[in-house]
Amino acid sequence: MAELTDRIDVEAPISAVYSLWTQFERFPEFMGGVDSVTQQGDDMLHWEVSIAGIEREFDAKITEQHMDERVAWQSVDGEMHAGVVTFHRIDDAHTRVMLQMDWQPQGAVEHVGQLLGIDDLQIMRDLHRFKKIAEQTPSEQAVDAGWEGDIERPTDASGN
Repeated sequence: MAELTDRIDVEAPISAVYSLWTQFERFPEFMGGVDSVTQQGDDMLHWEVSIAGIEREFDAKITEQHMDERVAWQSVDGEMHAGVVTFHRIDDAHTRVMLQMDWQPQGAVEHVGQLLGIDDLQIMRDLHRFKKIAEQTPSEQAVDAGWEGDIERPTDASGN
């Protein structure tokens, strides 16, 4: 299992940064290797990715989402992929974005990429591209396009 974590500070208000991130179909604009993300309802996403010539598709369920705070997801088929992104207000005009992803490399190319730290480099590049888009998008435009719903974390059988 590969675990990737990174963070970046963005010069934009938290509501604009969060709203931009929740426009999931825009992910290919800043995520390398992501060909498309299609939102299929409030809590389901269909991903199409191609990395190093390997094409894959999988569905992911948003397991938790709280406006201006966090979005968590987990794959439901295909790829083993899960993560959480959290948003932290630094001040009225600055937001810290923290990303953690867990995934299961498949095949030799992905295992080598993980060992060489290429995954970490890709996440860093993706966050820098996201920062650039967030800082260039007028706050009002980003906020107007984001989803303002809330998805509670599911409880287990014991009620936790």
